[in-house]
Amino acid sequence: MAHTYTAAIIGCGRMAGSIDDEVRGSSSVVFPYSHAGTYQACPRTGLVAASDVLEDKLHAFCQRWEIPNPYTNFRELIDREQPDVVSVTTRPGSHREIVVYAAEHGVKAIWCEKPLCCSMAEADAMVDACERHNVRFNLGVNRRYSSVYREVRRLVAEGIVGEQRTVIGYCAGSALWSHTHASDLLLLLAGDRNVDYVQGTVGADEADFADNHVDVDPSVDSAYVRFSGGIHGYLLATLGYEWEVTGTTGKLRMLNDGQALELRRHGGAGKQLEVVPPPPFERTSSALNCLTNLVDALDTGGGTQGNVQLARRSQELIMGVIASHGLQGARVALPLANRDLYVGKRDW
Repeated sequence: MAHTYTAAIIGCGRMAGSIDDEVRGSSSVVFPYSHAGTYQACPRTGLVAASDVLEDKLHAFCQRWEIPNPYTNFRELIDREQPDVVSVTTRPGSHREIVVYAAEHGVKAIWCEKPLCCSMAEADAMVDACERHNVRFNLGVNRRYSSVYREVRRLVAEGIVGEQRTVIGYCAGSALWSHTHASDLLLLLAGDRNVDYVQGTVGADEADFADNHVDVDPSVDSAYVRFSGGIHGYLLATLGYEWEVTGTTGKLRMLNDGQALELRRHGGAGKQLEVVPPPPFERTSSALNCLTNLVDALDTGGGTQGNVQLARRSQELIMGVIASHGLQGARVALPLANRDLYVGKRDW
């Protein structure tokens, strides 16, 4: 019989469980979706504990998801329960503290909600703790584990659009809360290549950068990413959530957040592109794929698809765009030199 891993959730809010109530009936979501729902759906995990500083919220959460051991102190939970897997679903301001403590006190795998954290110094501490203690890690950027987007990455690598030239994201949103997804998807669709530099403009006053602490999560107006090997990445603040990968012989577009694919390729004459049927695909639960990937890594000792190094790189990409705005749109080379630039609302 396969081993069952014990799991705990730290932070009993939206992504921990109540997000299911918001998105039920949405055509773009495949359940399970929340952390609690995903642990319950996975036959290899059992939820044994949860923690939140708000006692009423904690007990309501545990009652709903039938979790036997509630804690108002996450350290006490980790020390007493020694869970194999921990979900970190608090606001990002506490992620570094929780992840580092979990890694240093016996937790074997961490599923951390996005955004990863609020500065690259925090990200560095999280990477160091996870790597020193051999902790498996996945960041909760669900599209990385999506069957659709991973199939697109495979098709592009196999040359369905020729030699890759660009990745374009048509989407609007705030830098960390929303565009953590977009920065990670840019990386994924570019083959997780290294980034040479970024440029961008965001919705923040340049005066906000004076104390190296941006007190808002600014909107991203536009962003340019120069990947190694000459691939260009763009984020454009437009209606909807669609992506396009362009190569030397065609374009592959992901419509309505991956609900459909459109493939166009050179038909011969001039510069015209002809629509051709894309390969069929199956949509599965990204959250369950993420957790299953963590379980597989625990079974085999292997790596994960959204490991802590990739999580830091996607965070660094979007932090670099914010830093570029503070430098009046100048190029910002990565790795980011200013590791202490902090971006986050006061209630984070």
